[in-house]
Amino acid sequence: MTRRPILGVLTLILAAWLLWPPGALLAADWQASPGEPLQALVERAGDGDRLILPAGRYSGPLTIDRSLTVVAESGAVIDGGGSGHAVILAAPDILVKGLRIENWGDDLTAMDAGIYVDRRAADSVIRDNDLQGPGFGIRLDAVRGVRVLDNVIRGDTSLRSQDRGNGIHLFNVEDVLVAGNDIRRTRDGIYIDTSRHSILRGNRLEELRYGVHYMYAFDNRLEGNVTRNTRTGFALMQSKRLTVLDNRSVNDENYGILMNNITGSTLRGNRVEGIRQPLDAEGQGLVSGGEGKAIFIYNSQYNHLEANRFTDSDIGIHLTAGSEDNVLVGNAFVANRQQVMYVATRRQEWSADGRGNYWSDYLGWDLAGDGIGDTAFEPNDAMDRLLWRFPEARLLLHSPAVVALRWVQRQFPIFRAQGVRDSSPLMHDPDLGGLRP
Repeated sequence: MTRRPILGVLTLILAAWLLWPPGALLAADWQASPGEPLQALVERAGDGDRLILPAGRYSGPLTIDRSLTVVAESGAVIDGGGSGHAVILAAPDILVKGLRIENWGDDLTAMDAGIYVDRRAADSVIRDNDLQGPGFGIRLDAVRGVRVLDNVIRGDTSLRSQDRGNGIHLFNVEDVLVAGNDIRRTRDGIYIDTSRHSILRGNRLEELRYGVHYMYAFDNRLEGNVTRNTRTGFALMQSKRLTVLDNRSVNDENYGILMNNITGSTLRGNRVEGIRQPLDAEGQGLVSGGEGKAIFIYNSQYNHLEANRFTDSDIGIHLTAGSEDNVLVGNAFVANRQQVMYVATRRQEWSADGRGNYWSDYLGWDLAGDGIGDTAFEPNDAMDRLLWRFPEARLLLHSPAVVALRWVQRQFPIFRAQGVRDSSPLMHDPDLGGLRP
């Protein structure tokens, strides 16, 4: 009478054993001790085990070559020893959480990193770590499925900006998520090279050369990131099919968004404001021709820019070097010292399906009451192009001769050179959504 219940229990135990993830039933916790080598403890552990670091200092470097969970308690610090990588991930499904990592190498040729993730570390997670050092913060190399979440990364300000590593450096990665990180005073905040199907989301990037820097990256997504006080907020270069949504650039110096050889990409809901070059005591720019550009489009075609907002900058948008066949509709250009800079003379129509963009200096009217201006907005004339080509002529900017020439162009459009034209300008500043302060 007692055999059936016993057999049933044994059957359940056997089923649980077979269905449980491999090694989970045998997983163990390993407690580190400050001052003792961590590497020996890793070598004793097995896949699925957990390594716990109490408060204290631990000597690196450390190579994690099995699928471990490494969790640090508050006050636990790994000292990289001043050369090479501090922590190396070399197995799949590693979780590294809560570490403070300091003092790794500064050799940018060897690409020394606080955390180096090699191609064997697929599907690993790097979360809530705090890194400060001279080289690269977190570097991923030819790996898939890694998540880099909510880390704080700081560069070494005793070095020149160009001598520091990037905060997060991604090379030849796929299906990687980089989200919620706070990066300051490294060289570039996030650098992504030769990579596909990856997402950069909700990162905060300050006091850098480039906040985000794309090179040769295809089919990637950039969403909800904020840059402040960088030289260039978002540098999009040599890439295709980027989706750039709801990002914000505030008080960056040279460019809010820089597009260099970008094709087939979508930019929507981005907000760029306050891109101005520093001025001297007399209110003049420190660099001739170095005006801050909310967006600079260089040799980029077949892109769609919609519902973006470019405000309070030296130049709202600058196009050059064959940047044609782009669609711009529903964008707002507000209170820029100069709304558009386009030196070439090919016609550029910036409206689609009877809807254009909002221009804060548009002086037209709307007799139909449909929210669309009755006259086209043409931001530049021949005098603008002359002044761009010969900056010394700015001395004559407000002279009677220049004023007369501009009046003639307005009265006799036959003398007006082709350029940017918005045939359906919006009368009202659209609600673009996007990020709020």
